[in-house]
Amino acid sequence: MLHRRRRKALVALAAGATTLAAAGVVLTTGPAQAAIGCRVSYTVASQWAGGFSANVSLTNVGDPLTSWQVGWSFAAGQTVTQAWNATVTQSGSTVRAANVSYNGNLATNATVSFGFNGSWNNSSNPAPTSFTVNGVTCTGGVSPTTAPPPPPPTTAP
Repeated sequence: MLHRRRRKALVALAAGATTLAAAGVVLTTGPAQAAIGCRVSYTVASQWAGGFSANVSLTNVGDPLTSWQVGWSFAAGQTVTQAWNATVTQSGSTVRAANVSYNGNLATNATVSFGFNGSWNNSSNPAPTSFTVNGVTCTGGVSPTTAPPPPPPTTAP
């Protein structure tokens, strides 16, 4: 009797799996992996007593992005006073530059540029040495990160 119940349960399980496969339903067991990768170029375009202008270029070498945020820290007390092609915020030495409405989508191998004016102490204006994009350190290569889970499966009508 017990073997018959097990056999019926296995047959029912196999039939259910076959039905799901025939309906085109895909089941996933874990979160998807997205490849995050970036290169950042930072250039001081001009400098004068107490101020400077800088240009930043972000190249996405990972999976396409629908939004981006570049982060860095200043080492000598510099502050951002005005920006273009990004929304820039600063807290202490930490700076975050986020995409604006027209430049958030960034395909693989695509580059976006933004710039800003800033102030400095007239003594030292070193370029930042490390950058992040969406919280992942830019190394010039690609590293996987956990992406949000995919939407629930749907069945064909």
